[in-house]
Amino acid sequence: MAIALAAAALLLSALDSEAQAQNWGNAQAEQSQSLRNGGGGSRSLPPTGRYVAESGEAFILDRSGQRPLLRFDRRDETWVLRPSAAPRGDVIYRNDAGDQLLRVTPGGGMTVYTPGAPGGSPASLSGPGQSLTPPTLGPAQMFQLMTRRSAMLSQSLGRLIEINVDTDAAAESLTVEALILSTDAALRIARSPTARASLERLRSITIVDGPRASVTYARGDLRIVVSPVQGVAGRPSSARVVEAFLTPAPSVRR
Repeated sequence: MAIALAAAALLLSALDSEAQAQNWGNAQAEQSQSLRNGGGGSRSLPPTGRYVAESGEAFILDRSGQRPLLRFDRRDETWVLRPSAAPRGDVIYRNDAGDQLLRVTPGGGMTVYTPGAPGGSPASLSGPGQSLTPPTLGPAQMFQLMTRRSAMLSQSLGRLIEINVDTDAAAESLTVEALILSTDAALRIARSPTARASLERLRSITIVDGPRASVTYARGDLRIVVSPVQGVAGRPSSARVVEAFLTPAPSVRR
């Protein structure tokens, strides 16, 4: 009888643990779904402003648009943040390559993740911050930007790198960002002794518009698709560009 009672107690304990795990899994799945649908993620973020981490890194957080944006001081790139659920009700904000940039607790506590502090560093509000709205240029300035960027890459790689743009006016700001981010990424790779070889076949960068943002690298052409219908998220980040350069293209069977 005692053995039977002990076995029953163990079974109930196991079932209770399994139920708790299931409830936690369901709760986390519901939170993730809510974040994907636009609920909860933005509300859990601290307000727009300039923040400083204990590691010394400073950044602007802009919540004025549909998606939260982040830009570190002395950096050109604006990161579009994507929320996902984490344990204890925390929310993790990542870039489009899946890299964790921020973690926010239900109470509003913020941790920022950078190459200098990969384990995270607490950050706090230090003052107001400006809008991170993407820039726009006229046709003449766009042509000048393309020429300058082509010259920078060509000089760095020792051969002509063409830049081709075929987007409409609605995609102008995304095109400007994509052009700057992609060429900056290529220049960083070119300065790396171990990664530079991935640019050996690079001959051109082409930017077009389409239904969904993407980046591919094949046959010497880095092709970037920008998508105005996706808003500020309608262009790939520099992290996605670096991935495209460093990931070998699948071989073609003949």
